[in-house]
Amino acid sequence: MKIAQVCPRYYPDIGGVETDVKEISERLVSKGHDVEVITTDPSGKLKKEDLVNGVKVTRFKSFAPGSAYYFAPQIYSYLKSHKYDVIHAHSYHALPALFAALSERKKKFVFSPYYHRGGHTPFRNLLHKPYKFLGKMIFSRADTVICISEYEKRLVESDFNVAGKIIKIPNGLNLSEFKSLKRRKNENKEKMLLYVGRLEEYKGVQYIIQSLPELQDFKLRIVGKGPYENELHNITEKLGVGDRIEWLKNLSREELLDCYADADIFLMLSSHESYGITAAEALASGTPCVVAKGSALDEFVDGIQCLGIDEPITKEKVIKSVIKLKDMKQNNGFDKKNLTVFDWDYVTGKIENEYNK
Repeated sequence: MKIAQVCPRYYPDIGGVETDVKEISERLVSKGHDVEVITTDPSGKLKKEDLVNGVKVTRFKSFAPGSAYYFAPQIYSYLKSHKYDVIHAHSYHALPALFAALSERKKKFVFSPYYHRGGHTPFRNLLHKPYKFLGKMIFSRADTVICISEYEKRLVESDFNVAGKIIKIPNGLNLSEFKSLKRRKNENKEKMLLYVGRLEEYKGVQYIIQSLPELQDFKLRIVGKGPYENELHNITEKLGVGDRIEWLKNLSREELLDCYADADIFLMLSSHESYGITAAEALASGTPCVVAKGSALDEFVDGIQCLGIDEPITKEKVIKSVIKLKDMKQNNGFDKKNLTVFDWDYVTGKIENEYNK
């Protein structure tokens, strides 16, 4: 099949959607399909046409204020002028999916919304209300809607008319990476907290930083970049905990896996998550987690390997959960044998089946 994957950003950018599209696309190529990723590049610094591990990548300059929206109407005309057997659009919360839905098509249109209903800021949340009329158009034109969690599936069913279209296919992991991953023994007194992801206010990294003055036994490693980074540095400076925080970005896959293996506790305090790939990776690495409740992250919470914090998130709740998990880990050890995750090969096979129907 000739397949178009349409998404806001792609490798070398990193994130949940970017990882999902990359892992699926490369496996589809290995199965003999002709795959083209059609995406945007707000910076204008990346190659307009590229080949990444057998996947053709076509990038269009976009307008993306605050690293959002990714307005690139060129995608619409590009898709209209090319023929594909399947167009698979990703992310309800950015405009490339709308341009894909509006383009003339004669074959199957698949939509992975990664839907979490609200915007990441009050302003974006306000824009979501009029945008919902356009969002309904995307869902109406989709032959199949793929949700990655029960939480997302419930939201989509509640907000849109998707009767008979929706299927749940979770995100995957490269399980072989984690089977051979060796956890590091921390002989130092100080333990390591870890956050991996975009630096945006809704991700809740500020609450981790605010908890550090009371968590003297811990250091914090932050892996990621984003528009909230300067404010996080300001919070760090005001609290005087800069010497206990390590800031990392643009890591290789091997370096990121080492971060998971080095960590004692992983934290993801995001208020909007349709899955939570970094929490899944941390758990697969053998690192216990503290997550915010109220989104798809709930599905990782078991009270043993992963603790959940009720909204609203506060530094007091973070401190209490970290100390509790630290004591549980010391007393009971960590057992990941009951962790339910799926390999990307399995996930890609399920998606390929949907393309074939």
